[in-house]
Amino acid sequence: MAIEQTLVLIKPDGLKKSLTGNILTRLSETRLEIAGARIVRVTKELAKEHYALLKGKPFFEELIKYIMGEFHERRKVMALVYHGEGAIQKVREICGATNPEEADPASIRGAYGRITTSGIYENAMHASANPEEAEREIKLWFSPEELVYHIYPVKEAELKKVKKLSWA
Repeated sequence: MAIEQTLVLIKPDGLKKSLTGNILTRLSETRLEIAGARIVRVTKELAKEHYALLKGKPFFEELIKYIMGEFHERRKVMALVYHGEGAIQKVREICGATNPEEADPASIRGAYGRITTSGIYENAMHASANPEEAEREIKLWFSPEELVYHIYPVKEAELKKVKKLSWA
């Protein structure tokens, strides 16, 4: 198996149900290394870019509201990058099928996911589907400085007129 990386998101419903510890414990079974972790307030722009491949689907707008936390009063997700041999397959196996009703009951989504009466999949987490998607998603959710090592090529750039918050 090749060394690869994958993005994992613990979604707002997973945070609201206090499943972070349970999910991280299950993910530790993969023996993969965590290369980055952060709590992210999901903007509409980030949500739309993350799910860009699903644009035009009838459930797209609900999916955007879901990942932004509008259904769970948790306007944040926990974003993680896992790195190691066969990372994508290992994480997806533990994660389970996207549809919680089709997921193996022993998987994270099978154990903690549900479909609401309005048809929303509350599947607690996201995991990249393939190496190309993983790279696109990791670069969307993390800057090179936020990862403990360079998993993709980087360059040094001098950025001017970048506004950042600082402590008052």
